[in-house]
Amino acid sequence: MPIPKGTHRSIASLKLPKTVPALIAYTQGVVTGITNNPHFPSPVPTPATLSQANGELQTSETAALTRAKGAVALRNERRTTVISLLQQLRGYVQVTADANPENGASIIESAGLVIKKTPNRAPRTFSARPGTVSGEVKVFAPSAGHRSSFEWEYSIDGGTTWLAMPPTIQAKTSITGLKPGSSVMFKYRSVTRTGASDWSQPITLPLVK
Repeated sequence: MPIPKGTHRSIASLKLPKTVPALIAYTQGVVTGITNNPHFPSPVPTPATLSQANGELQTSETAALTRAKGAVALRNERRTTVISLLQQLRGYVQVTADANPENGASIIESAGLVIKKTPNRAPRTFSARPGTVSGEVKVFAPSAGHRSSFEWEYSIDGGTTWLAMPPTIQAKTSITGLKPGSSVMFKYRSVTRTGASDWSQPITLPLVK
């Protein structure tokens, strides 16, 4: 089911412990979370399936501590089974949360899972900054989508005349050889399969180092 536009999507994540005893306790918490949970009338896997696999892992962990022949390999195999079931359950919980995005976060947390943190990245704006060497400027533009290219121009006389820079397939470029201490204007336009956009409003880098 598609998420309504403008609605934040909560992403379910497994915070799997590294040690087996901690994984056993974590899995038991998940079993408790999904058992008789009204959000999950028919969870996949079922609480019973996950609980049984977790119990077998606990038994194998105890045996592995005795260093009996084959016990560690069996313990590791059952650990893999438990993790696989948890991953399957994460998918089920995500589908359930997506069906009710306004309450997605609480639905995910009620299953004993966590919300995946997503970085809040501000959209890129048209900008320019000094490069790493004297007389160099790096210019950045917003993305124009898949299979787009960019044309660039700059002016050193306040926009009276514009000089073309080589086009790029990335939303960034750089220019070298500018006079240190000069003021430079830049503009760009994107080119997609539907044609070229209008030229952007110029931006000025006041002083090139």
